[in-house]
This record gives sequence, C-alpha cells and structure tokens, in this order.
Amino acid sequence: MNRDQIEGKWTEIKGRVREAYGEISDDEIEQAKGDREKMEGILQQKLGKSKEEVRNIVDDILAKV
Repeated sequence: MNRDQIEGKWTEIKGRVREAYGEISDDEIEQAKGDREKMEGILQQKLGKSKEEVRNIVDDILAKV
C-alpha cells in the first residue's frame, strides 16, 4: 500500500491500531498522519518490539483495510 492509499484510509487504519494496541494514544497515532515509517517508529517505541516485528504488525493492519 502506498502513501496515498494509506492517507486515504487513515481513519480506518487508526481505528484498527487503537483496537489492537490500546496503550497507544490518539495523539501518537495522529503524529504519523499517513506516514508508514513514522507509524512503525511509534509502534516500535511503545511496544518495545523489533523493527521486523513492527513491520509485520503494520503489514497485517494494512492487509485488513
């Protein structure tokens, strides 16, 4: 999914992230604002997971939208 597609489905993506990871605040999710790399960085920092694990998480979320 490219950046334009992510931005177009941003509301749905935010909802899925909040559902799966309630410890991430709306403000933190909003910081990414459609930027996959920023979203991965925020998730990595909050969840304490490796870059590869977070990439897989984001791939799973994007596959469901």
